[in-house]
Amino acid sequence: MSKFELKLPRMGESVAEATLTSWLKEVGDTIEMDEAVLEIATDKVDSEVPSEVEGVLVEKLFEVDDVIKVGETIAIIQIDGTPSENGQKQNNSTSVATVDEGEEGTAGTVAELENTVKIAKETVAAPVSVSEGGENTPDRFYSPLVKNIAKAEGISMAELDAIVGTGKEGRVTKNDILAHLKSRKDVQSEVPSAAPASQTTSPSVAAVSQQLPKTDVSTVSVAGGDEIIEMTRMGKLIAKHMAESVATSAHVQSFIEVDVTNIVNWRSKMKDSFEQREGEKLTFTPIFMEAVAKALKKFPMMNISVDGDRVIKKKNINIGMAAALPDGNLIVPVIKNADQLNLVGMAKVVNDLAIRARNNQLKPDEIRDGTYTVTNVGTFGSVFGTPIINQPQVGILALGAIRKIPAVIETKEGDFIGIRSKMYLSHSYDHRVVNGALGSMFAKAVADYLEAWDLNREI
Repeated sequence: MSKFELKLPRMGESVAEATLTSWLKEVGDTIEMDEAVLEIATDKVDSEVPSEVEGVLVEKLFEVDDVIKVGETIAIIQIDGTPSENGQKQNNSTSVATVDEGEEGTAGTVAELENTVKIAKETVAAPVSVSEGGENTPDRFYSPLVKNIAKAEGISMAELDAIVGTGKEGRVTKNDILAHLKSRKDVQSEVPSAAPASQTTSPSVAAVSQQLPKTDVSTVSVAGGDEIIEMTRMGKLIAKHMAESVATSAHVQSFIEVDVTNIVNWRSKMKDSFEQREGEKLTFTPIFMEAVAKALKKFPMMNISVDGDRVIKKKNINIGMAAALPDGNLIVPVIKNADQLNLVGMAKVVNDLAIRARNNQLKPDEIRDGTYTVTNVGTFGSVFGTPIINQPQVGILALGAIRKIPAVIETKEGDFIGIRSKMYLSHSYDHRVVNGALGSMFAKAVADYLEAWDLNREI
């Protein structure tokens, strides 16, 4: 028998570590090849770590809420080896090391394995310095999950250092910081609201507070039959990101109605042959993405970001595609270099990203570096919407539901009433850098590309 070291795989150039959120397998469980063993989370995305071999899980080297660096061994899997010509067991994987424990193994080999496990555990237990705490802050480890919660709740580093951790080596776990937040709220609720400002704030703070407008802070009451549901980690990140976007960008919207009758008829004619030939479904999404990519090429000042007082004009056209997840959350995988894809390539990329988004299999790099975003609110029956800009981008286009409606048809012989397939495009853009003319012309360009669709187009 031999043992396989399951390591944290590389997840992108910008990702060096991840937090272990849950174990999907327990010690003694049988594991199939490519079967998920555990779930991890980064600041960008949640994902699963699959096994590269078949075997039995014999040891876990990390616990939930531990932070694992890329390349570190997470678990040990016992597998059956195949003897080679020189009598040693071989493993086809080149990315991880195996330790031979066959019948011909020596005591030295076993000792080497024990030493490897010992080093891994010491590495896990080693504290990580938190630079934000200042010179007097002791070295203490905090997982990205704990730091994100602390940032969202306004917990200072000094307050975080004071929390008693129940994890390994006194680490602060998710439960520790949530319990601290609950106790802090309980203490705050006991403080008399009518206390004089001089007793609770410094003179400088009190002076500033007098200049601010008075606002009423509403509290949510919980009745006996109400159900309390904790927000998920991703839900909290989305809420924070959306609130920051509204506070950052001056949102303004433009709406335009589009006649997509030709596209509807063309797709109905081509979808079956396309699926038979390419093995992919032909949806409306890649058609819309193609039109958006063309419009961004025509209006490059919609393909920008804002950095303080600077405008960064992006070289690549990377379109984010908002996708709803089964748990109700939202994720935005990115179609890189969308303007360089033909319709077949666009359909394949769109379908692949959508499927892996629903299965929680996206890599961190696949949701980074978007330059513009498209969201399909029509999937849920909405006629149009006013989406929030995905920072640091400056625009987002919402696709409304396609509906058959009576419409005026202009011809050389006169005007007629007919049944047409129409939809609304809702364009939200950052009015700090995109004026109404540019925002409206961009939406009109997308509409023009869609309405000019060639019914005889081949793919």
